[in-house]
Amino acid sequence: MSNKFNIAIVAQRGRLTYEAVLFAASLRRYDPDFKGKLFVLEPQANDRWRDDPAISDDAARDVLTGKLKAEIVPFENKAFGQAYTYGNKIEGLMALPRGEPFIFFDTDTLLTGPVSQLGLDFERPSASERVTGTWPDPQLYDAGYGAIWRSLYDRFELDFETSLDPNYPAEFWRHYLYFNAGWFYYRCPHEFGRRFTEYATSIRNDPGDALAAQSLDPWLDQVALPLVIHSFGGGRGLAPAGALDGTHSCHYRNMPLLFARESDSVIDALKEAASPNPIKKVLKQYEPFKRFIYQNRGSKVRDMFDQSNLPRRERAIRNKIKQAGLWMR
Repeated sequence: MSNKFNIAIVAQRGRLTYEAVLFAASLRRYDPDFKGKLFVLEPQANDRWRDDPAISDDAARDVLTGKLKAEIVPFENKAFGQAYTYGNKIEGLMALPRGEPFIFFDTDTLLTGPVSQLGLDFERPSASERVTGTWPDPQLYDAGYGAIWRSLYDRFELDFETSLDPNYPAEFWRHYLYFNAGWFYYRCPHEFGRRFTEYATSIRNDPGDALAAQSLDPWLDQVALPLVIHSFGGGRGLAPAGALDGTHSCHYRNMPLLFARESDSVIDALKEAASPNPIKKVLKQYEPFKRFIYQNRGSKVRDMFDQSNLPRRERAIRNKIKQAGLWMR
């Protein structure tokens, strides 16, 4: 168990730049005693990008490295790039300090509590269980959940049976190890990054017969992630219950969904983290943050929903906001 570790996020030009500033502001506001380093992984221009992906807003770069005490770390895509931008979280891990425990967060995350006090066991990796059954999508007359997942465990010579959750029946998606890649952690980013890249590129390049009818975009990272975690002796239920994706962090994904469905305490944490003037000046450059945080659009969306009785499907929430003309991304 350790409270000394590094945090990593990805930022590039556009939306992720401003999400990175908000993330860093929430870290400094709600975990002032954090002893590790905050690394902002920045992909660099090469032949895998149509345009330069690096952070283009100098004011955002200055506030990240100045007031928010982040280190911007460049890295070059060799396996992914523009064709699969989620691959940044895979390849960027190799730019972090070797042998130092880390936790990676998707940039569209708000920290709401002191993550450094959670006592994570970095010897046994885990990842976000705030997930729905998005993959695989078994087709009639094709391989089912069990055959699809078993083919992947067999490919990498992993023990399939010990990955299963006996609390759920076979052919129900929760029976199989599956995570949201919004956060994950381990003792060494290089060990994790090498294996994550190996597994993800192998699956992408040669899905195999069992995956022939399955989409890997955008799910490739979430297909490979449970295999990587299982290979290092990790699994489900290892992070403190109710902390990440709960009392200490919120993977909001976008402003309309945050205001529609998150708790009052998350809304308060958002406004508090975004309130200092140097932060505000930068965040206002991104139109959804300007409209939802600093103007009245967030309140309008919030008033449309009963947060204690939300629609079961996210699509219904999205459609209602879009019909009201308030959706932004």
